[in-house]
Amino acid sequence: THYSLGPSRQPFVLFGSHSTKENLNSGNFNFPSEGHLVRNTGLGGSTAKHMVVQCVSPKGPLACSRTYFFGATHIPFLGNTLLSQIYSAVVEAVLAGIECYAKTSTESKVNEAPCNCSLSVIVDLDCLQYEIYVITPLDNEDSLSLIKTASMMVFDIPDLLTGRGCLGSVVFSESFLTSQIQVKEKGEYSRHVILTAAIPRFASWLVSEGTQPQLNKSFLGTLLTGGDGVYVCSSNPQAVPAEGKLYFFSDGILFFDPHHGSISISKNHMSSISLYDGDSNSVVAALFIDFKSSLLPHLPVEFHTQNNFLMIALFPKRKIYKAFYSQVFSSWQNQTNSGLSLRVVQEEFLSEEQKRLHSSVQKLFNALSFSSGERCRELKLSAAIPELERFVQHFTVSSVSTKPVMRAHLPVLLQQSETIPDSKVIITIITGLPGCRSSDLCAFLVAFTKEHGRWMVYRQTMDSPECFSASHFQRYLAGLLEAQQNLGVRQAAYAGKSKRLLVVLQGYTDVIDVVQALQTHPDPDVKSSFIIGAVNTCVEPLSCYMEHRLLFPKFLDQCSQGLVSNVVFTSHATEQRHPLLVQLQSLIRAANPGVSFILAENGIVTRNEDIELILAESSFSNPHMMRARYLMYPGWYEGTYGAGPVFPPMVQICVWFSRPLEKTRFVTKCKAIKSLLKPSPFSGNIYHIMGKVKFSDADKVIEVCHNTSANSLSLVPVPEGPTPPDSRSDPRDCSSQQEYFLVFIGCSLKEEDIKDWLRETAKQKPQRKALKTRGMLTLQEIKNIHVKRHLDPLPAGYFYNGTQFVNFFGDKMDYHPLMDQFMNDYLEEANREIEKYNRELEEQEYHDLFEQKT
Repeated sequence: THYSLGPSRQPFVLFGSHSTKENLNSGNFNFPSEGHLVRNTGLGGSTAKHMVVQCVSPKGPLACSRTYFFGATHIPFLGNTLLSQIYSAVVEAVLAGIECYAKTSTESKVNEAPCNCSLSVIVDLDCLQYEIYVITPLDNEDSLSLIKTASMMVFDIPDLLTGRGCLGSVVFSESFLTSQIQVKEKGEYSRHVILTAAIPRFASWLVSEGTQPQLNKSFLGTLLTGGDGVYVCSSNPQAVPAEGKLYFFSDGILFFDPHHGSISISKNHMSSISLYDGDSNSVVAALFIDFKSSLLPHLPVEFHTQNNFLMIALFPKRKIYKAFYSQVFSSWQNQTNSGLSLRVVQEEFLSEEQKRLHSSVQKLFNALSFSSGERCRELKLSAAIPELERFVQHFTVSSVSTKPVMRAHLPVLLQQSETIPDSKVIITIITGLPGCRSSDLCAFLVAFTKEHGRWMVYRQTMDSPECFSASHFQRYLAGLLEAQQNLGVRQAAYAGKSKRLLVVLQGYTDVIDVVQALQTHPDPDVKSSFIIGAVNTCVEPLSCYMEHRLLFPKFLDQCSQGLVSNVVFTSHATEQRHPLLVQLQSLIRAANPGVSFILAENGIVTRNEDIELILAESSFSNPHMMRARYLMYPGWYEGTYGAGPVFPPMVQICVWFSRPLEKTRFVTKCKAIKSLLKPSPFSGNIYHIMGKVKFSDADKVIEVCHNTSANSLSLVPVPEGPTPPDSRSDPRDCSSQQEYFLVFIGCSLKEEDIKDWLRETAKQKPQRKALKTRGMLTLQEIKNIHVKRHLDPLPAGYFYNGTQFVNFFGDKMDYHPLMDQFMNDYLEEANREIEKYNRELEEQEYHDLFEQKT
């Protein structure tokens, strides 16, 4: 962006009477030789009483203007106090205008703001004019995120003492940035930060010789001690801590620095004086002085406040800090002649304003305690602009999205604490890709905690084309809440002990979909009765890659920052430095730096602290995770954030059937799948098979889990006895008695192809046998026929010589002369058996694998 250097963007320094409206507006500063010096630009060529300056960043949008003074402006003298009072009112007006603009984002309201400020001094002078404006293009929505400059000038102030001549003008401007968060329940929540606030708004320079203070101040009593490095602070937000020398007397103090001259405060002008030191040598000691209004004319204008108090900060490890405790503390505590003694206060007795002031100087002390470096610069910036840190937190949220957020979530987003009501049911989510052993982890947790009968377990619907059904989950939560509300008092007390719901998923689903299903529940009572505790993603390292280093879809989404608390590795856990495990951990850590890694071979967790992490009640709701979730998934709580597509697309087909399978056939076909995998676009590839079946050689129901990538097949009998309830509230056609199902997951799968594949694993229907003919006889069959009948009686004219058959003519043959008849007899007998087999086969009843039982 190009920033023009017009009059409003041109740096300048103008002294005294040269700061006229004409010069300020024209931007042409051509003066006679030495006519621009401090000593020549006051009334009648005297020393100037003030100067106006403008600082401009040459490569950025930052700019600010200031009016600084010469001489001790706090001495009661009309010629000096007029300028400083006007300038103080201008500062207040500009800051009020900025605050007004930040709340309304309209320039028209800004010009009304100064009218509500203390501009009585200006209003009483009819000849004065003032302007306030915001220098920024405001004709588009992007202006909200632009750096803006608010400026005010009071031109050509006359000399009221002599009535002749012009003192010059007063100018003040600041650059600021605004931030707005749209709040769903009520409008918007705005915040702003003044980026140029670190540049002092008030300053005075003594231009006379002999600027050292005179210490023979008899009205302050006896000198006790003094030294450098003391800060005087005012509750006026426009004033910055002033560093200088401080001298302690028995009856008062004397503060001196080149910008303010000498400021003496006698105990006669004090109402009270108290000390807070934090009981630590790392905490700044603060003297809080409440003074009487009679002291106001003797203080710099920036130290004027409604509550009339100053804070003197003594930094630890400095000589003045040690000297105060050794030479002043006891004397002031025991002093009675003035009627005013020092009292020590604890932190809980400090006012909010006193705490704010002490916090600001404590930040300054911490910054100065660091050696030069990045951290030092950060602390100094934070001390100079106290609002910056809170603004950055606000701006981080507002700059992500314009979608409204819930008011209840604002404290978390702005990194404030949040408490979880005890009455909520904690939802622990266990998810992962198919075959990740999430069910094994769930079974272990239920068995380990011996809460089998009291824990509630939700399992995904398997007979759905979707890995996760939000509507089904929402119906389940509503039904669960209704069931709990219908329990008797005694049962409710028992059930209330657990307050735990395990949500067990495995598939190509995004965790954000599960979160949004709860956050967007149509029943507000249900939504308020549940809260997500921890989200755990199970990872089976051998089942993460489709080919080479191409990850299965949703793998990293299921480990994403702001959502997932723990990643549980369910294999290779006994060999922690396995290259594949190390590689995946590094990849996951890059996607989610704060996630915890848990090793649980086959879903069995071996450390109690890991179990506590998995079942943590607040890990998902801690402020850092919730804030990260808002930044990464704007609008998630409204359900307006759409999870990314599954690529390559995965199809989930659930096939129900009622007949047992042949175990040998099924195992053989499963093991052969990996060798049949096709490269991209992976059409027809089967990657996962899950479900419950029965094999013909046993009566038990078997839980099946096959992973093609790992080429692993798990066949585990379903245990008898009580099991966690099946979440399917609408089982598929219960009257059909289809007892078994298998879920096939892969690319571009078709249901008919899956059924044909599965039919081959069941008992096959025998085929009809074809009748045999002479041409179908094999050489071995012919030999067998001859062996069987070669000793049958020979026709006339033949004899057998023990090796061959010979006729009367001496012709020899290897086969019996009636061999043709023997073969015909064999075919006739064999065909009779085939016809009998075919008749019996037709009489048998055969059922297809998917045919319903009757």
